[in-house]
Formats: sequence, structure tokens, C-alpha cells
Amino acid sequence: MSKAELDQLLNGVTRLETADLERFAEQVNLILAQRKVPSLPQPEAELLQQINHGLPEATQHRYNELRAKLNAATITPEEHQELLALVDTIEQADADRLQHLIELSQLRQVSLPNLMHQLGIHPPAVHA
Repeated sequence: MSKAELDQLLNGVTRLETADLERFAEQVNLILAQRKVPSLPQPEAELLQQINHGLPEATQHRYNELRAKLNAATITPEEHQELLALVDTIEQADADRLQHLIELSQLRQVSLPNLMHQLGIHPPAVHA
């Protein structure tokens, strides 16, 4: 790939919304992991796919909309209930992802923090 092509690709990436950029980064990390270890055993490959499986775009979009309404204090009681349900869904997805990370760390016999570092996964920021 030429420098101009790489610059064009990076320019496109900078225009992505945050959620799309996170999904893009997850996919790039998966590609990197596959290239570093091109012949992963099937259980590891399946766990990596599950780890890198993000929320559906519509779910993330709706969550972002409702969080914005909550922050602006314009959320209706019905929307607030929907937001709470989405938070439960997201928390369950996060718990599932963590479980897959733990299983992969056990398969590879490395600590969870070490595995996350290897995969380029950073703990989410804590929001108060």
C-alpha cells in the first residue's frame, strides 16, 4: 500500500463516529491477532470472534440517543425504562465478553491483563 493510499484510509477512519471507530479498531485487532498467530486452534478462533463481536449498530445508536436525552433531562419515563433495559443488555454483553476473555486467557495460560494487552483491549473508562 502506498503512503497516499494509507493516508486516504486514515483520513476516512478519522471521520468515523466513536462507536464505529471502536468496532473498526476491534476488527483491526482481530486481524492483527490472526496474522500474529495465523493458525489459531478452533476454540481460540471462536473465542476471539465472540470477544470481537460488538453490539448491533441500532442498539448502540439508540443507547446513545437515550443517554443524550438523559443528560439533557429531556427523557420521558418510557424512554428511561427503555434506557434501563438497554443498559441491562449492554452489561450482559460486557459480562459475556469478559467470560470469553477469561476462557481465552485460561486456554493460553496467561493472565487476563496480559491477554488484554496482547489483544490491544483496554478496560472501558469508568463514568461517574
